[in-house]
Amino acid sequence: MPLALLALAVGAFGIGTTEFVMMGLLPDVADDLGISIPSAGHLVSAYAIGVVIGAPLLAAVTARMSRRKVLIGLMVLFVVGNTLSAFAPDHHSLLAARFLSGLPHGAFFGVGAVVATGLVPAERKARAVSLMFLGLTVANIAGVPAATLVGQNFGWRATFLGVSVIGLVAIASLALVLPRDESHAPAAGLRGELAALKSLPVWLALGTTVAGFGALFSAYSYITPMLTDSAGYADSSVTLLLALFGVGATIGNLLGGRLADRSMRGTLFGGLVSLVAVLVLFPVLMGTAWSAALAVVLLGTAAFVTSSPLLLMVMEKASSAPSLASSANQAAFNLANAGGAWIGGLTLAAGFGTTSPALAGAALAVLGLGVATLAYVVDRRRVTVRAGRVVAGGVPRRVETAARR
Repeated sequence: MPLALLALAVGAFGIGTTEFVMMGLLPDVADDLGISIPSAGHLVSAYAIGVVIGAPLLAAVTARMSRRKVLIGLMVLFVVGNTLSAFAPDHHSLLAARFLSGLPHGAFFGVGAVVATGLVPAERKARAVSLMFLGLTVANIAGVPAATLVGQNFGWRATFLGVSVIGLVAIASLALVLPRDESHAPAAGLRGELAALKSLPVWLALGTTVAGFGALFSAYSYITPMLTDSAGYADSSVTLLLALFGVGATIGNLLGGRLADRSMRGTLFGGLVSLVAVLVLFPVLMGTAWSAALAVVLLGTAAFVTSSPLLLMVMEKASSAPSLASSANQAAFNLANAGGAWIGGLTLAAGFGTTSPALAGAALAVLGLGVATLAYVVDRRRVTVRAGRVVAGGVPRRVETAARR
């Protein structure tokens, strides 16, 4: 695998660290700025909103530029956002800085995925994408716990300065090893890039991402009370257990990349079925300490097996606008984050029990399976129609009619 994939992984590591570290620093930020923890929680939302807005917007605006320059520029924006976060004088300034930090997130992964798949032969595209995402999953094992400890011992501002340093390392790595490329000018222009997102298969693939990862975040957003109230872990043990989730996510990401190169759709269906099974068993697995730890690993594995095939499917369905499509997939991922957490919270508020968000997640995973199945049916139908059109005479009309039925 090319060394350039490591440079992309370094950028992904920094992005993953800054995205998830805020959850562990909320009490420290709230105390320092004199705000409530719910108000500090808006900082998480500000970052997610930045991702959702920035992913398609920056990908579309930079579609004609050299992808190497775009990736370096996005990391520069990332460093600026995190540096401003470190020196934010008040809550509102920090909200704006977190929003700015989130803007390059989706576009980096979107453009990075296009670059990664272009560096390797066709039969290794999924593995290339999984190696880029390795930085994101490893961030949950090492980056987030380390950054949280730095924030708790040296102040939360030191954490964001540290993340800015990671961003500078990523910039240097990208500049040194990423191949130089020419500016890209899509034949259809920006309007054509946006038109590529009108395709039904693209939206079905994005819908699968929202439902599938919504299932993950429905459970993961409330994993701490599950581990403490149901499994009996002390609060001090939660950080280590969340690192186990990162281990599972890393295993699932690498496994999904390897399997998707053999069967993209088969890997997707297998991952979603596994996710349904894990989430259905969650209330039982949370009954003892050892099985709860196993459940955390299995949750990360089952969910992230689907990451590479989902991204490649979106890129495949929008082949004329791969950067924009893969960036839109990152926006869908963050919508899943917000939507899954909201749905899981509804079950808790309704009094269904501490582990009820996992069962809500299982329902979302079943929905994801349904959307993926519909996408498969639509693809098969389109293949049948295209095959019919190459037949001479009056046969195409009959084949197309039969396909519609």
